[in-house]
Amino acid sequence: MADQEEELENEAPKKASKLPLILGLVVALVGGGGSFFAIYSGMLFGSEQASEEQAESDAAKDEMAEKMAQVAYVEIEPMTISLGRAADNRHLRFRASLEVPVTSTKVVEAIQPRVIDVLNSYLRAVELSDLEDPSALVRLRSQMLRRVQVVAGSENVNDLLVMEFVMN
Repeated sequence: MADQEEELENEAPKKASKLPLILGLVVALVGGGGSFFAIYSGMLFGSEQASEEQAESDAAKDEMAEKMAQVAYVEIEPMTISLGRAADNRHLRFRASLEVPVTSTKVVEAIQPRVIDVLNSYLRAVELSDLEDPSALVRLRSQMLRRVQVVAGSENVNDLLVMEFVMN
């Protein structure tokens, strides 16, 4: 009887356990996912680069804040300019501010009537078809800035900011 049992055990194939294979697969997936996350988030192989980029960004923000502290804005009175022939009855409503260094604020405010005259003369001479072009505002802004810088001095005016530009 003992011989028969030994023969049955030898003849019956042993079932191999699949548990090690499944555990190996799970460990590989978890390890791969964790490695991807660590590299992608910068925990590995990127913390130095991220800290350098952060330092550069902070320096740029500090520089911009310092520049903004040295800038003032001079408001130009709103203007209404008639466009084209009187029969067309079209008008342009224009309002802007000048970005100036803090030290030049008084100078620019003192010559503001001359600045308004230059802007009014230029806008009155612009053709109606030029104003209807979608890229017209960029071109007009650069032309007006140049004229204002000629009148006030390029060191006294940094930029012209268009606040309102409405045609009716």
